[in-house]
Amino acid sequence: MCFSASGRAVYRCDTLFGMPEQTRIALTGFMGVGKSSVARHLAKILGAERADLDHYIEQVTKRRIADIITEDGIGRYREIESEMLRKLLAETSAPIVSLGGGTWISEENREIIRQNGITTVWLESTFEHCWQNIRKSRKERPLAKDRETALKLFEERQAAYCLADWHFIVRPGLSSFAVANQIVEEIF
Repeated sequence: MCFSASGRAVYRCDTLFGMPEQTRIALTGFMGVGKSSVARHLAKILGAERADLDHYIEQVTKRRIADIITEDGIGRYREIESEMLRKLLAETSAPIVSLGGGTWISEENREIIRQNGITTVWLESTFEHCWQNIRKSRKERPLAKDRETALKLFEERQAAYCLADWHFIVRPGLSSFAVANQIVEEIF
């Protein structure tokens, strides 16, 4: 663990200093934490490309993720997700990639990301913060149909999210733009 200039604890599993100029990051975290929004702001701040895995999956398969999960099952969706992650990372050198909420829980996907030299950033928040965003969202989320199911999933995923290279706390009331600025200050 190290500390930012503001004294905020920032977690890093290995040394980032001396990284090549072309730093690539993948944002992970629970659904509703704001991965896509933070990625959008990061791209704008840095004047860089971004890639959104969920959007890519829907574009390539021509199906909504909710429909794939509902019709084909979560197991098949995870297979498609891993396949699309490999394909996306092979096709783009975008320095900012936002992952789906469950992408990082797969050891296979973590290895794919590491093999591509991508630094991972966990956008960590409370369940209540994520749940409020899930409820406000127009997006259908078959894995979070009710609070109890979503909370169980949230708790199960924490151990995998902790494996990310960096952890950034997303506090309620903190905008995705502010989170993006913190990431720029610490990583880029």
